[in-house]
Amino acid sequence: MKNLLAVILLASFALPAEAQLIEDSPKDCAYCEAWNKPQVPFKVFGNTWYVGTEGLASVLVVTDAGLILIDGGLAQSAHLIEANIRQIGFDPMDIEYLLNSHAHYDHAGGIAALQKFSGARVLVSPGSLATLQSGEIASNDPQYNFGVEANRFPPVANVGLTPNEGVLVLGNTTLTAHYTPGHTPGGTTWTWLSCEDSICVNVVYADSLSAVSAEDFRFSDPDLSPNNAQQIQASTALIRDLSCDLLLAPHPYLIRMEEKLAARTAAAEPDPFIDPDACANYADFFEAWLTRRLEEEAD
Repeated sequence: MKNLLAVILLASFALPAEAQLIEDSPKDCAYCEAWNKPQVPFKVFGNTWYVGTEGLASVLVVTDAGLILIDGGLAQSAHLIEANIRQIGFDPMDIEYLLNSHAHYDHAGGIAALQKFSGARVLVSPGSLATLQSGEIASNDPQYNFGVEANRFPPVANVGLTPNEGVLVLGNTTLTAHYTPGHTPGGTTWTWLSCEDSICVNVVYADSLSAVSAEDFRFSDPDLSPNNAQQIQASTALIRDLSCDLLLAPHPYLIRMEEKLAARTAAAEPDPFIDPDACANYADFFEAWLTRRLEEEAD
């Protein structure tokens, strides 16, 4: 009997512990609480799901060879994203790749915890690599002068560059990275084809291109070539020219997500998320924002 008990005890100690997501310390900022309100996850279209919070997008792309997650919200968003993935019936441990739109604390803050938990590979643009690795934004980021503590987020281990000139293939799905700097040095817009029944749509997860900065930064700085204004102009032109049937963005308000979900609930036809003009309107919005900013700088 003693020998049997010893075998049972040894076997119990040998069992692998179930992986648990351990969040990093929460970020404290003026909008963090509002951004991090829970959001019921939902299918956007086909293999594309929204699993982020009310104010910060996180998008799950489901392939036949695993999951791809774009953006990790705040540090304190990680457990909400994990729970949302489970709620729609997928296992976060099946995340193969973690991608990013841009390396600020409100979109990259949860990536470190999600990576440690899932073991996924983190792939980013060349302009975001050092920032993800250090958790500190680059000195040429328009928001750098807000200060190290204000900008800092948990550093991410084992970060790699997007392969094959930005083309990532996982199973039956191909994602393409389009580098769209201006808001940050490494801003990235992601595109893929999502199919449901016999209908396929071009999905664009367009990075933010807002002309927001710390005090004294100039988007029209003549000492920079190209300067940030020129980068935003090129990036908005790129987004405008993309094949775009369905637009998503790092901040859901930019695509009027709440309004579109309400329309869906009311059984609106056609699907309010499908809009071939969405990318052009998105480009117009940020071009107008940049124009206002440049007028302020000229005063």
